[in-house]
Amino acid sequence: MTGLDTNVLARYYLGGHDADAATARQQQAARRLFEGGQPLYVAKTVLLEFEWVMRGAYGSTPAQFAGVLEHLLASPQITVEDRVSVEAALAGHRHGLDFADALHHAAYRTCDAMASFDDRRFARRANTLGLAPAVHVPR
Repeated sequence: MTGLDTNVLARYYLGGHDADAATARQQQAARRLFEGGQPLYVAKTVLLEFEWVMRGAYGSTPAQFAGVLEHLLASPQITVEDRVSVEAALAGHRHGLDFADALHHAAYRTCDAMASFDDRRFARRANTLGLAPAVHVPR
């Protein structure tokens, strides 16, 4: 099994038509990895960074990132670390949560509650969605 770094995901999914020769070689190598049938592994920290790269560097929308993540999860040769949390985070992200917040929240699924000072963008939204555990703002 081969673990993939964020830059490999970026070369495979984000490509680019105006790539220089080195980037074009990396894109081909990433394509061979993904399409070669060998078992691949993606850490959830790589997914977190990849969402940031897609959004920050490439201007991708939440829906575009969700589509990429769905493709990864549906690929039989790819194992995603803590798949249950990643799938829960994807669902929260599709409902408007920031992916990082959603992934953090999903990792706390066995806790009684989650504390966050991000009241407006995260805590209220997570609680409105009825996500467990409840998110509270410490006072």
